[in-house]
Amino acid sequence: MSVIENLEPKLLWKYFDDVRKIPRCSKHEEKIREYLVNFAKEQKLDYKTDKPGNVVITKPASPGMEDKPIVILQSHMDMVCEKNSDVEHDFSKDPIKLKIKGDILLADGTTLGADDGIGVATSLAILEDRTLKHGPIEALFTVDEETGLTGAFALESDMLSGKIMLNIDSEDFGILTVGCAGGGDTKIKLPIKKESIDKNLIGLSIKISGLRGGHSGVDIHEQRANAIKLLSRILWKTSQNHEFYLFDIKGGDKHNAIPRESYAKVCLDSNDKDKFLSDIKSEEKTILAEVKSIDPKFKVNVESIDNPNSALTKESKISLGSVKEPTLTLLDSKGETKEIKIAEKLEKGKYNIEIESASRIAAKAVEMIQKDLDDPNSDEKPAYRTDQEWEKQLKSSLNWP
Repeated sequence: MSVIENLEPKLLWKYFDDVRKIPRCSKHEEKIREYLVNFAKEQKLDYKTDKPGNVVITKPASPGMEDKPIVILQSHMDMVCEKNSDVEHDFSKDPIKLKIKGDILLADGTTLGADDGIGVATSLAILEDRTLKHGPIEALFTVDEETGLTGAFALESDMLSGKIMLNIDSEDFGILTVGCAGGGDTKIKLPIKKESIDKNLIGLSIKISGLRGGHSGVDIHEQRANAIKLLSRILWKTSQNHEFYLFDIKGGDKHNAIPRESYAKVCLDSNDKDKFLSDIKSEEKTILAEVKSIDPKFKVNVESIDNPNSALTKESKISLGSVKEPTLTLLDSKGETKEIKIAEKLEKGKYNIEIESASRIAAKAVEMIQKDLDDPNSDEKPAYRTDQEWEKQLKSSLNWP
C-alpha cells in the first residue's frame, strides 16, 4: 500500500503514484512517454508526438463549452535524478520511495520528482475527470526540461492550436507567475598536469555530506550550504599549515541543484596525519556553527585510502580553485559590490565586525521588521530606517562590536 493512496484529491495522487514508479531522468523519458500514449488510448483521447519526444493529448470541451478558447496545460516529463551516496537506488528501473513527515511528502534518500511529476499528474487527472466543465484542452508534456528546456525549444509548430497556456511547474500554491528570468550554462575546461609522488605517503578521502541541497533557483535564497564551496574552504584552510597532494576531487551532480555532497582525495606525510585531521575537525566545528540553523546534519568524514602514486602538480591544484582563498562579497548602500579576502579582513582588521553566517543576519533582520510591524505603538517602521540605523541596530542585536 502506498503512503499516498488515501490522499485527496484521489485522482491526482493516483496519477502521481503512477508517475513516481516510472523511470524518467532527463534525456531518458522513453517509458513515461509510452505511459502517456497508453493513457490517451485508454481514455479514448487524441494525441500526437513529435521528433524531440514531446506529447500532446487533447480533450474536447464539455457540452455547451465548445466556443471557449483552447487552454494548454503544460508540464514536463523528466526529473532531476539525484541520491545520497549511501542510498542504493537505480533511477533506470527503481520506483521513488515515498515517506510522509507531518504534512510534507518526501522521498527516501533521493529526489522526489515532484518537479514536475505533480504537474504531469495534475494534467492527467484533469484529462480523465469527466465531471469538470471546461473548454477544449491541450495537455502538453515536454521532454528534457531540467537540462535546458530541450523539448520546449524544439517543439514542432503543428503540435498546438491554443494560444493560452498554463505552465504547471510553479513553486507556490495560490500564486500565478506571468514571467521569469532566463538562465545560461558556462562550461570551463582547465588543463591539469600530474606528477609522481612518494609511494610512502598516506592517502585520505575527505567527504562532505548531510547537506539539504535543493534547487539552485528556488532554494538559493535560503542560504543552504554548498558542498563544493565548503570542501574548497576546508582544503584552503588546511593548505595553510600542511603540505598535501590532491589527486581527485568531485562535487555535485546536476547544474540546477545545490551540491549536497563532495569529496577530495589527498596524500600527505604520515607524520602530519594527526595534526591534519585535527585541523579538519576544527574547521568542521566552525562551519557547523555557521550553517546549523539551515543544515544541521552537515558533517565531514575522513577515511584512509590507497596512495595512487601520482597526483596533481601544485600549479594544477591551485588552477582548479580547490585551494583558493575564500572571500566575502559585500554590497554597499550604493548597490556596488566588493570582494574581500577573509584572511586579509581578519589579519589587517579592515572591518570591525565578525564573520557571521548570512542566514543568522537575515533572520535577525526579519525579526526586527516583524517586531516593528506587530507593535501598534511603534512609529519607527523599517522602511524609514537609514542605512546607518539598520547597521547600528543589527550590530547591537548580533552582539557585534
